[in-house]
Amino acid sequence: MFEKIITILPLLPASTGETLYMTFVSTILACVMGFPLGAYLYNASPAGLKPRPLIYNALSRVVNILRSLPFIILMILLIPVSRLIIGTSIGPTAVIIPLSIAAAPFVARISESALGEVDAGVITAAKAMGSTNMQIMLKVFIPEAMPALVSGLALTIINLIGYSAMAGAIGGGGLGALAINYGYYRFKMEVTIAAVIIILVIVELVQFAGTAISRGLLSKR
Repeated sequence: MFEKIITILPLLPASTGETLYMTFVSTILACVMGFPLGAYLYNASPAGLKPRPLIYNALSRVVNILRSLPFIILMILLIPVSRLIIGTSIGPTAVIIPLSIAAAPFVARISESALGEVDAGVITAAKAMGSTNMQIMLKVFIPEAMPALVSGLALTIINLIGYSAMAGAIGGGGLGALAINYGYYRFKMEVTIAAVIIILVIVELVQFAGTAISRGLLSKR
């Protein structure tokens, strides 16, 4: 057993690096797409700064549809997009596109929910001081909602780690591909176990960091 573990050790760093690369880049892109959408959804909602019921209902349905699509199906549907932008549909870089698009609606909902939790009294005070909607968003909503946004970001990263593992089933690379190609198909259960353990460690670290940062922000209010 010890010899088997020694033989798989060289495979782990590269696969772990691919998983971290996919997760990190897709998280950034998902936030770039999702947070503005979430902010607009909140502002257009009945409780927002500029309610627009028709636009809100339409966008909300689109977000719900995108969130309900299974990631594997979404990844297959986006293969032509990956080929168009990246030049291939296989590998960690190509998977970033479906990962980002899959996570963006999740980020949007988290952002909308976090902004909706901001105390209405603070918003009223900002309006009484003559602040514009943009100033209220930048100087009131975002700072007040930051603890919830950080917690939501941690959940997003954890979801993306799971998605990246699923992407390994169809050529996405990373720890998921290692567990499937070298573990499952070659009947080497120790490879699969090692990949799962690393994924669990990463998830725990992300959750711990997200909780710690969120609590730190709450304590500074």
